[in-house]
Amino acid sequence: MLTCVFDSLGRTVARHPRLTVLVWALVAAACLLLALVGVGGQNLFDRLSTGEPSVPGSDSARASELLAETDTSGASLSLVLQGVDPTTEGVAEALAPAREDVAAVDGVLTVIDPFVLPDGPANPAAAPLLAQDGDGFLLVAELDPELSADAEADALREVQRHLEAVPAALQDVAPEATGLVGGTSLIVSAITDQVKQDLTTGEAIALPIALLIMVLVFGGFLAASLPMVGALASIAGGLGSLVALSYLMDDLESSVVNVVTVLGLGLSIDYGLLIVSRFREELGRTLGEDEGASSRRRRGDGAVVAALTTTMRTAGRTVAFSAVTVAISIAGLLVFRQEILRAFGAGSVAVIVFAVATALTLVPALLVLSGRRLARPSLLSRVPGVRALLARTADVQSEEGAFSRLAARVQRRPWWVMGGSLAVLLVLATPLLHLELRNSTTELLPLSSPQREYVAVLAEQYPTSSAPAIQVVAQTSAAEATTAVPEIEAIDGVTAVTGPATRDSVVVLGVRVDGDPGGAAAQDVVHALRDLDLPFDAYVGGQAANQIDFTDALLDRAPWALGIVAVATLVLLFLMTGSVLVPIKALLTNVVSLSASLGVLVWVFQDGNLSGLLGFEPTGGIETYVVALVIAFAFGLAMDYEVFLLSRIKELHDAGAPNDVAVRLGLQRSGRVITSAAAIIIAVFAGFVAGELLVIKEVGFSLAVAVLIDATLVRLLLVPATMTVLQEANWWAPAWLKRVHARLALTH
Repeated sequence: MLTCVFDSLGRTVARHPRLTVLVWALVAAACLLLALVGVGGQNLFDRLSTGEPSVPGSDSARASELLAETDTSGASLSLVLQGVDPTTEGVAEALAPAREDVAAVDGVLTVIDPFVLPDGPANPAAAPLLAQDGDGFLLVAELDPELSADAEADALREVQRHLEAVPAALQDVAPEATGLVGGTSLIVSAITDQVKQDLTTGEAIALPIALLIMVLVFGGFLAASLPMVGALASIAGGLGSLVALSYLMDDLESSVVNVVTVLGLGLSIDYGLLIVSRFREELGRTLGEDEGASSRRRRGDGAVVAALTTTMRTAGRTVAFSAVTVAISIAGLLVFRQEILRAFGAGSVAVIVFAVATALTLVPALLVLSGRRLARPSLLSRVPGVRALLARTADVQSEEGAFSRLAARVQRRPWWVMGGSLAVLLVLATPLLHLELRNSTTELLPLSSPQREYVAVLAEQYPTSSAPAIQVVAQTSAAEATTAVPEIEAIDGVTAVTGPATRDSVVVLGVRVDGDPGGAAAQDVVHALRDLDLPFDAYVGGQAANQIDFTDALLDRAPWALGIVAVATLVLLFLMTGSVLVPIKALLTNVVSLSASLGVLVWVFQDGNLSGLLGFEPTGGIETYVVALVIAFAFGLAMDYEVFLLSRIKELHDAGAPNDVAVRLGLQRSGRVITSAAAIIIAVFAGFVAGELLVIKEVGFSLAVAVLIDATLVRLLLVPATMTVLQEANWWAPAWLKRVHARLALTH
């Protein structure tokens, strides 16, 4: 049944290649237009949000909701002036016209600085607006909360323009004056702009490298370009699907775009590479000795159709099966309560659908249109130096080669290879033992970002103007909340308690702590606050509280997500191989490989190794949702290569080859595709490491490392070694399961 489906699909595409390409061109153009232009004037990037990822219904989320519901203030922007002593004569007079310009902007409700108060900076009430080192002050402009969204955006732009001009207005009295304009709207804009910039940077690096690798693999530009066309169509489709997703979810996190795009790009190229490689192999086999003369015949002859049909029945089935396993792995994210993880899961599944669809329709159509030209030596092969290189790298049909020789060496000492591989993986995994999780905000921005600098200066020089690290939101009266202040002040690590501040139906107590607002000390304070036996309902919010709730929710649902993925993987691999041991071995192998990848991630980004080379500042931990993403994505990609390898080994074993021969020849036939696909996807992920947003660096780096470890140490050494040790037991299953497999097998 499955064979008939892929045979039918191959014949349909072969009959209508131009129509298939035209349909995909229209779909890709429509999706790209939807993403870049959008609906109602809002494109994809306009619909992105940013902020601390939260858990709906959690204590910290409820605190944030109550604060938002009772907030009656409008949007605001602040100017942090530096290099100017507020007591300098003439500063107040020079500042007055600039303040009036800001106040004159339509929609501005108030403009506050130290000089609007009686006695100016000498007034005790001006202290929150003065830099602690005496070398600067704040100017804050607040908008009318009743403004429409469009009017607010226009007002913010105009206010920003006037605030940026203030340092120049003070040059006569304070020639060293500089300024930083910041606020929530600018922080969000900085992150979403960085997403777009990193996306462009990543693709600019990844696509040329991927094309170069495929030229070396296929020996020419024609064959190499076909997977790239499929990848570009897949990316366009994925971006279009994210626009639809932004209307289904309340907040679509900005980093979802980069992560989903890089996944779609990598998988599309992987799948296209497998399809093109198998087609050329089958076409060469069909043409035989007459390949050179026959290659001038028209594309519609039986050789091309036969090659495509066989390709779809074999490699097409493998691609579809691989896509299902990757999608199931990533769909495990949908089990979690956190909306950011659900967004990553839904967006990734959507882009996987586009990746497999282009690989099974668009790329085959392009193969048919290219026809027998793919069997001819390319122009590059006529260049003497290049010809020698392509002879070593371009795909071949030989039963013997570097990969079969490697497998033969592994099979001579399988126990030593297996033990050595596991030892290396376990050593790489050891940093995982001191993993710390974080939910960062502006720390994700590059060090050069003005908004990151603005937040840092505000926290250092104007601590009473910045929000406390922890907020206790109480549903009670101010008088009753005041009775809790001594208990809170007595908690170890608490430096001050501000408030209570009454906000409509709630009272807010600010709890200040020294040092990192998301560090271990702050988390200890949150636990202590939640352990207090207060006589009223209270919710604890802030970065540390959010991290605790996010991690707890992750651990709560993790067994379900991992269980679903594990069971689905075992079932699918059993239906593919008919074996009980091969799926279990694959699952255990992937767990060890994944642990090694996470260990390297911790060693680099948490411990700060390679920070100078990669251009980031450690935050003291790994972003919480990055760990979940890496587990889901890396496991899916590992299964991707497992399927590539096992499908070839199983195909040979079913044809009567003994276990060791099937492993050796299977590695020879799939090793080139696996290592080439891995090299391409490593280049894709590494391209995004060159971006500036920390979370994208972490995801790109960890997945590149995961693929590198899996495609080399695991697929080329550990898997052949374990399959050699197990011998024919690889294919063992109880009699009743064999009967089940005979009825439901996913075979060629």
